Amino acid sequence: MQLVCLGTTGFHPNARRHTASFLLPEVGVVLDAGTGLFRLAEHLATQQIHIFLSHAHLDHVSGLTYLVETFGVDAYDQVTVHGTADKLEAVKRHLYAPHIFPVAPGYQFCPLGETCELPKNSAGDAGTLRTFPLKHPGGSIGMRLQWPGHSLAYVTDTTAMAGADYIEQIRGVDLLVHESNFPAGQDELAELTGHSCLDKVAQVAAAAEVGRLVVTHVDPLLTKDEDFDLSDAHEVFAKTQIAQDLDVLDF
Repeated sequence: MQLVCLGTTGFHPNARRHTASFLLPEVGVVLDAGTGLFRLAEHLATQQIHIFLSHAHLDHVSGLTYLVETFGVDAYDQVTVHGTADKLEAVKRHLYAPHIFPVAPGYQFCPLGETCELPKNSAGDAGTLRTFPLKHPGGSIGMRLQWPGHSLAYVTDTTAMAGADYIEQIRGVDLLVHESNFPAGQDELAELTGHSCLDKVAQVAAAAEVGRLVVTHVDPLLTKDEDFDLSDAHEVFAKTQIAQDLDVLDF
């Protein structure tokens, strides 16, 4: 299976990256709906999509307003947005407020619990999604997605640490996509903002014994590869890379 990186930064887009959104084209599953979602149409391989929101901060939901170009406003049977009940209510009340977005689209909004069934992949296997709470201002959730022979964890907007509560939830996944807004050494700022430093994310990946770590939600002010040094992370967890927009990740 494949994961397409539609957007890999946080807070605001820059010349290289858009904000958080990831697509599993084979099954029509989208993780978060940041500004990178404008790229959805050219990579979509299904008639229906299921969008799973980690939380409702603008850099993770603003792309929901872009879907009209792909599906129109009356797409109840094509677009389902999943998230915790309070976050969905915030999206409907604020993002689609008449003074902001005058024609509210007719999508399904589905409150998300601890588990959810996912569409079948090309092998005919249904998948499962499990959620777990993350520490972040306003609340966020991580996700583990699994089909037979394929597993992925998506952890964004939280403060990573070696003994993080969610390590058991992601243990052994083939691919861990984890935010690291900051490079190593900015622990105080990471704690203040509810984000992660790269060295701590590498420690989480090592502790959870994942197959591969792909770092996302990088600081939008870091605009060059050399701004984000992976050498220390590689000493802790060798299979670490930084996601770039439009990367296609096999898992």
